Amino acid sequence: MKILLKTTKIAGIVLLASVVLFGITYAMLPKGPRDLMEFDDPYHVSRTSVVSSNHMASTGTPWATETAIDVMDNGGNAFDAAAAALLVLNVTIPQAASFPGVSPLMIYDAKTQTVKSYIGAGTAPQKATIELFKDEGYDTVPKLNILAQLLPASPDMIIALLQDYGTMSFTEVSSYAIEIAREGFPIHSMMLHDLNFSVFERIGFSIIMPYNARVYLKGDWWRPLNHKDRFTFPDLADTFEAMSQVEQKALLEGATRNQALEAVRDYFYKGEIADKIVALHEEKGGLITKEDLANYQGGWEEPLLGHFNEYTFFANGTWSQGAVLPMIMQILEGIDLKSMGHNSPQYIHTVTQAIELAMADKEAYFGDPAFVDVPIEGLLSPNYAAIRRTLITENQAFGQMAPFGDPYDFQTFLGIKTVSGVDVRKYLNTKEEITIGKDTSYISIIDGLGNAVSMTPSDFPESPMVDGTGLTLGIRMTQFRLDESHPSSLEPGKRPTITPNASMVFKNGEFYMTFGTPGGDMQVQALVQVFLNHVVFEMDIQEAIEAPRFRSLNWPDSFAPHGYYPGTIRIEKSLYQTHKQALEAMGYIVEMKEQWDPEFGGVCAIIKDKESNQLIGGADPRQLSWAIGK
Repeated sequence: MKILLKTTKIAGIVLLASVVLFGITYAMLPKGPRDLMEFDDPYHVSRTSVVSSNHMASTGTPWATETAIDVMDNGGNAFDAAAAALLVLNVTIPQAASFPGVSPLMIYDAKTQTVKSYIGAGTAPQKATIELFKDEGYDTVPKLNILAQLLPASPDMIIALLQDYGTMSFTEVSSYAIEIAREGFPIHSMMLHDLNFSVFERIGFSIIMPYNARVYLKGDWWRPLNHKDRFTFPDLADTFEAMSQVEQKALLEGATRNQALEAVRDYFYKGEIADKIVALHEEKGGLITKEDLANYQGGWEEPLLGHFNEYTFFANGTWSQGAVLPMIMQILEGIDLKSMGHNSPQYIHTVTQAIELAMADKEAYFGDPAFVDVPIEGLLSPNYAAIRRTLITENQAFGQMAPFGDPYDFQTFLGIKTVSGVDVRKYLNTKEEITIGKDTSYISIIDGLGNAVSMTPSDFPESPMVDGTGLTLGIRMTQFRLDESHPSSLEPGKRPTITPNASMVFKNGEFYMTFGTPGGDMQVQALVQVFLNHVVFEMDIQEAIEAPRFRSLNWPDSFAPHGYYPGTIRIEKSLYQTHKQALEAMGYIVEMKEQWDPEFGGVCAIIKDKESNQLIGGADPRQLSWAIGK
C-alpha cells in the first residue's frame, strides 16, 4: 500500500512538473504576428450599392473581386474572370472555399441568351458503400477523416468553362492566384472566425492532420492566427504553377488552346496530381483510386426553374439544394407579404413556414438525378405550390419538421414513386462536431457584353490535405446519408445533394440578376429574404442585403451528424429584441445571434437594371464580400 501511495505521489509530482514546464514553455514562445500588412477589413462594415455602366464583380473576398475586374479591364469576359476569381478565392479564403472542392455554376450567355448550369459536385468513389461505413462503426460519414472526401469537381468545371465560353488560357487566369499565394495576403476576420483555435485545439489539429496544421499554422502550434498577419500559400502556388506549365508545354508542342486546356485537366485527373491524391488515400486507408479520378466527369445541364410573379428563378439540379429557392418563391406567390410589414412576426412566420415546407420536400425527394427519380416537375409546379401554400398557418409554428407533400400528381412522367423513410427523430439535438474552417464562398460577375456568372465554391480542411500540394478535398461525403431509404443515400459514383448552389433571376423574360451566398442550409433562406426585401419592400440591393435575417433549423442539417432542432429558429439581435415573445407565442423556440452574424450568409448580388442600363451590385457585411464596378 505504501509503495502504491509513493508511486501515485511521484506520478502526481511528475504530472504537475510537466504542466508547469509546459506552461512556462508556452508563455515564452512567440505568439504575435510575423509580418503585419496594411488592410481595411470590410467585415461588419456597412457598404453602399455599387453602380457601373460596363462590368461588375461581387465576390467573397476583395482580392477575388479585384481579380475579376482586372481580367475584364484587360479584355477577358465574365467566364475568364470567374475562373481567375475562383482560384483567388481558393487562396484568400481557403478555409471556406478550397481548391479543388465543389463549385456549382450557373452562366448566362448573352450571345445566345441562354442560361446553363454546370454540375460542380464530385461523385463518391467506387469503393464507397453504406456497408463499408457501417462495418467501420459509423452511422453518419465522419468528419476529420479521409473517408469524408468526395472526388474533386472544380478543376473539371474550370476547364469546361474556359474551353466552352472563355477566351484566356489557364496560365493567364491562374497567374493572379499564384502571385497572391506567393506574396501573401493579410489574415482577415473570416479566417479568424473560422480558424482561431484554442492552444489545445491547435495541438490537436497538429497531431490529427499535421500537413493541414503546417499550411494554416505554419508549424507553430503555440501561435494563434493574428489579424492582418501575412498568410502565404506556397504549396498551392506550386500546384497552380505546375498546371500552367503543362499547358505551356502543350502549346509549344503545337496543341490548340482547347487541347492545351485538356492537358491541364489530364494532369490533375490522370497525371501527377492524381497520383498524389491516390497515394494519400492508400497511406491513410481512403477510398479514392486512380480509376475514380480518371473517369470523373461533370457536365452542362439545363437549369431548373420556377416563378414568382414576373420573375423566373434558375437553379442547379437536385444534386444541390438550388431548386428549393424557386419552390419557396412559388409557395409565397400570391400572399400579400407587404401588408404584414417587413420582418414583422407574422412575416417571419409566413416566410419561415414556406421555407420549411420546401425543405421538407427536399428532405423527402432530392437526390442525384442520375440515380434517383426526383419528381422535379411536380415539385416545381405552381399548382403543387398552391397546395403547399394552404398548409401555412396564421400564427402557429409547425413545431416539428413540416410534412412533405405528394408532387407525383403534377408529373407528366411518373417514374418510380419513392419518398424518404428516414426517421428524423434519430437526429434530435445531435451535438455538433469540431469544425476546422467552414461555410462556402460566392462569385457574381457581369461583363460589358452582358454575360453573367453565378458560382458557389466550397470545401474546408476538415480532412487530410494532400501533402505538399495545398489541395483540400473537403468533406462533402458528409452530405450523404447512410440510409438506403433516403434519396441522398450513399452509392458508388453518386453525387450527394450538396448545399452550395448558384442562382440567377430573369424579369419578364430578360436577364435581371445573378446572386448567391455561403451558409449551408441558410443559403436559400438568405436569398429568399434578400430577394423579398428588394422586390416586395422595394429596398435597393445593398439595403436588402444588410437588413436583419432569420433562419429555421426545423429539419435535419445537411451535414453529418445531421442535427435536428424541432421548432427552432435563430434570429439576429435586433429582431430578437423586438419579436422574441411574439414568435415564442406562436410556438417557436427562439435563439438569438449577434447582428450581421456570418451564420446568416454572405450574399453577393448584381442587378442589370433595364431602365437605367446600369449594373447595380451589393455585398454582405456579414462576411468579407466585396463589390466593384467599372
